[in-house]
Amino acid sequence: MTVRAKKHLGQHFLTDENIAKKIADSLTEKGYDNVLEIGPGMGVLTKYLLEKELKVTVMELDSESVAYLQETFPVEHLKLNTSKEKFTIIEDDFLKKNFTETFNNQQVAIIGNFPYNISSQIVFKAIENRAYVPEFSGMFQKEVAQRIAEKEGSKTYGILSVLTQAFYDAEYLFTVPPSVFNPPPKVDSGVIRLIRKENYTLPVNEKLFFRVVKTAFNQRRKMLRSSLKSFNLSDSLKEDPIFALRPEQLSVQRFIELTQKIAQDNDSSF
Repeated sequence: MTVRAKKHLGQHFLTDENIAKKIADSLTEKGYDNVLEIGPGMGVLTKYLLEKELKVTVMELDSESVAYLQETFPVEHLKLNTSKEKFTIIEDDFLKKNFTETFNNQQVAIIGNFPYNISSQIVFKAIENRAYVPEFSGMFQKEVAQRIAEKEGSKTYGILSVLTQAFYDAEYLFTVPPSVFNPPPKVDSGVIRLIRKENYTLPVNEKLFFRVVKTAFNQRRKMLRSSLKSFNLSDSLKEDPIFALRPEQLSVQRFIELTQKIAQDNDSSF
């Protein structure tokens, strides 16, 4: 039994064993006993995860892939432990699944060759559940992977960069060419690793922080005093030198400081 890649699900099956192993080996295996693979397809990455001292859960929306993993995969890999205690297959949509209920509030690393069309949403859901996600490794469209790991001062630095790096240390690991996929995508891919910071809470109202970052980058070419007009900034606050900068010039720490200034400027509103 084989599985055909489905365009509407954004499936591009990785065929290079060395790259699959490199992605699996990007996990540090520190601080957790569980790993969740999103979109395993035909299990090219899964088999290397099963060799580790981790309980492996895979979540797959494609019923054809689920049937393959349940019926064919264990037979093709008899040397691997695919018992229920070691290996769980969930047919569901990660973006709609209740993460904490699924894993009983346990620490879970996330990994995968993510569909390009929902990869950013997967990162945002991991951020929402960061108290339970100490580590995150995976393959994205190269530009998205670079954006997540990019530092301030770059044109690719943006909302995804700041909101991810507020809670995780991000590292771009390596680039993957289209030729190692079936069917090959039209762009290069990039693999990144996120390791949760020791202190992953912010010293500001997090909803306000998210709003400030998103509002600032929605008009990224403007200075902050213009792009953040909707916050009804006082004239005295607008004189602060930080408001003469553009959002791509601010580090995560400076965005935190910016949020603190806005909160202090008008406590009754936030």
